[in-house]
Amino acid sequence: MPANRSIVGLIPARAGSKRIADKNVRRLAGHPVLGYAVAAAKASGIFDSVIVSTDSQSYAAIARHYGAEVPFLRPAEFATSTSPDFEWIDHLLHWLRDNGRSYDCFSILRPSSPLRQADTIRRAWSAFLAESGVDSLRAVEKVRQHPGKMWVIHGKRMMPLIPLTVGPQPWHSMQMASLPEIYVQNASLEIANSSVVFEQRNIAGTTIMPFVTEGLEGFDLNDPEDWWLLQHLISSGEAKLPAVSTAPFPETAQ
Repeated sequence: MPANRSIVGLIPARAGSKRIADKNVRRLAGHPVLGYAVAAAKASGIFDSVIVSTDSQSYAAIARHYGAEVPFLRPAEFATSTSPDFEWIDHLLHWLRDNGRSYDCFSILRPSSPLRQADTIRRAWSAFLAESGVDSLRAVEKVRQHPGKMWVIHGKRMMPLIPLTVGPQPWHSMQMASLPEIYVQNASLEIANSSVVFEQRNIAGTTIMPFVTEGLEGFDLNDPEDWWLLQHLISSGEAKLPAVSTAPFPETAQ
């Protein structure tokens, strides 16, 4: 791919998280996690613009405090707990294009993955530019629980999720080391050509390349237990948050 392609960083920050209340702006080591996403995106140096998509005025104020754009609030119909990413991305990219701001590519950077570093983003962008014939890149990591050991229960019987064998031996009865390596996507980042949204009407296209995250780069905050673990990892020095040069957003304003 041409090295001079333009790219916009898109940070989704919908209000109303259920498992962790206000997950996208909950404070971690002094800053709302949204602040770390904006800081890493800006420090990466790859984006022509960094835009936060949110349905909340208070979230928008936090995003702007850390240097992101919030050109408008996300329409309510694209901000439900079941809204697919395609809806808000399609709406935002069309709005940008209609306002004279077209980008060759876009990247999704979720605040729930606060250990994503500026270097993580740069490595992913370099890998994407170096590969030809792909529609998108998605961050993945090795699975910890292999799907070959998973089951579907029907009443008092169960069947393997993946009924594959090696010779007479089913996957579920084999040692983990002998099973094929399988990867699961994480929330660290995604990069795609904008054309997949406009022409293929999805956010990934059909040809997707992997970006294997390193260490804790793909750590994702989904449950209260994840939050507790991340706080422990940070306090013990086992995890490092992106550097934030902006003063903390005032708690009284949050």
